[in-house]
Amino acid sequence: MIIEIKVPSPGESISEVQLATWLVSDGDYVEKDKEIAEVDSDKATLSLVAQESGVIKLFAAEGDVLKIGALVATIDTAGIGIAPVAMTASKDIIEKKKTIETDTTSEAIPHSGTTAPPLGISSTADIVDEAIHITPLARKIMQEKHLSEKDVVDHIHQLRVGKADMLEIEKPLKSTGSSNPATPIAKTYSAKDGEMASRETDRKRLSTLRIKLAERLVSVKNETAMLTTFNEVNMAALLKIKKQYNEAFKEKHGVGIGFMSFFTKAVTEALMAFPQVNSMLDGDELVQFHYADIGIAVSAPKGLVVPVVRNAETLSLADIELTIKGLAKKARENKITLNEMQGGTFTITNGGVFGSLFSTPIINPPQSAILGMHNIVERPIAVNGQVVVAPMMYLALSYDHRVIDGSEAVRFLVKVKEMIENPVLLLFDGNNPEKVLLGL
Repeated sequence: MIIEIKVPSPGESISEVQLATWLVSDGDYVEKDKEIAEVDSDKATLSLVAQESGVIKLFAAEGDVLKIGALVATIDTAGIGIAPVAMTASKDIIEKKKTIETDTTSEAIPHSGTTAPPLGISSTADIVDEAIHITPLARKIMQEKHLSEKDVVDHIHQLRVGKADMLEIEKPLKSTGSSNPATPIAKTYSAKDGEMASRETDRKRLSTLRIKLAERLVSVKNETAMLTTFNEVNMAALLKIKKQYNEAFKEKHGVGIGFMSFFTKAVTEALMAFPQVNSMLDGDELVQFHYADIGIAVSAPKGLVVPVVRNAETLSLADIELTIKGLAKKARENKITLNEMQGGTFTITNGGVFGSLFSTPIINPPQSAILGMHNIVERPIAVNGQVVVAPMMYLALSYDHRVIDGSEAVRFLVKVKEMIENPVLLLFDGNNPEKVLLGL
């Protein structure tokens, strides 16, 4: 029985996808429910699985752009039970090959006891000089290790040429448009030891996800009045909490204390205080959200993705931390779904994990603002007229000036700063504890 595998629909607005990677080869025996390929849409990477066990036949190549419903492979279930065939030579064949080579060599051995090289080659050195290039550094190592040129040739004869080697040979031939393997390839040599310096290039089609990301970033710059305001925050209070309670927190909740959960909580409180930041334009209308769906930018293998923490304003620090950890793990494993990335009213990105000190993040459309976190660096600051060294982080808020006034953006960022520097405010809905106690 022949089972057809077609491109599934990743979402309503998606009409085509790109075949990113085949996880199997043509003619392989695959088990039921095994992942056989990865396809990229303009929003996420999805996996294709084998619906039944059998021998697979591929009808599309990596990089092909395919319409939804297009046939990409078939599985012949009649192949069930057939074990995959190992494409290696048996021991008997190898031994027979060695015997033939020994007999051939023996016929060519002169009575003087010296070994004659193969026909057409005057010496072993000729094999090395004509077939391969040995750098001066490599020759020096040969001398130190007491290796002869024959040792090099014998080692090369033992190497097995496989599919990957043929594909590497094919690349330069395709780029020059020639099928002649003897076509010389331009090489350059560095001054150091006369070693060859690489001048190779690689060209490949951008993934659908990367193309869409590029389009969205350019559209943000062209279609919004984007500005960025900056501030700095003293992280000493959070670092103290992390050091003092991290083990107990981890023991109770199964996850350590992370800065992202504190910033997410601080942002939700600031959004409630400045609802204009939690808005977006829809044509000539302004849509204002009374909830906080916070997107967390995550660097995934196929590019930047932004999974969303739903109703973050209702979650505890532990719930936020667990949710972020789960979504980030799925994103890095390319298992994130479209539903987990759709929506979002505000985004947080943390370039500090990569060492970024200062940046201007780009708004994640159709949202109106994004908060950028950065690296924590100890530097001198003035506190009560005294110079002290403190762990400081720069914060950046990029916002659409069509929706958010400059004063509102600045006050929003100051609100986040205050709650991070005084985390107890997070327990009182962003208010001063004394005022809450006094009912003011």
